[in-house]
Amino acid sequence: MIDRDGFRPNVGIILTDAVGDVLWAKRIGQDAWQFPQGGIDGGESPEQAMYRELHEELGLLPDHVRIIGCTREWLRYRLPKRFIRRRRGRTCIGQKQRWFALQLLADDAAIHFDAAGHPEFDGWRWVNYWQPLEEVVAFKRDVYRQALHELAPLILQPEKFSNAA
Repeated sequence: MIDRDGFRPNVGIILTDAVGDVLWAKRIGQDAWQFPQGGIDGGESPEQAMYRELHEELGLLPDHVRIIGCTREWLRYRLPKRFIRRRRGRTCIGQKQRWFALQLLADDAAIHFDAAGHPEFDGWRWVNYWQPLEEVVAFKRDVYRQALHELAPLILQPEKFSNAA
C-alpha cells in the first residue's frame, strides 16, 4: 500500500527497558542496526500493525509491553535511489512512519526472532537512548532524530517506569 505521494505507511518501535535504554536490533547477516519497524497492511491501524510487527520481529505479545506514547504525525524519509524498485502501480520512494514508544514489561528472555519463521534480526542489545542517532543508516537519521526527540519527554521520565516488571 503506497500513498499518492509514493510513501509506504509503516510503524517504528522504540522499545525501552526499566531505565530508559532502548532495544537496538541487528539486521540478519549484516552489520546494520535499527529499531524494529514494518509496513502497515491494508485495513490495519498503526497500533494493530505495531503489535503484529512486535510479534513478528521480536516475538513479543501485547502483554509483554506497555504503550508509552506515539508520534503525533507521520514522519517521512526518502529511500536512496539505489533502493527504489519500480513496479507496476505506484513507485515507493520512501516510508511514512508512526513511531511507538513501548516499555518492556516481560523479562529480556521473552525476546526472540523466530516467531514469524522469517527472522529480520539476529542480534540485539540495550543501548543509551540517543545512541541510535550515531549508528543508524544515514537516510533514516532525520526520522530517528524526530521520533527520539518527540518521544524523549515520555521515555526519559523515571516516573513512567515505576510499574516495571
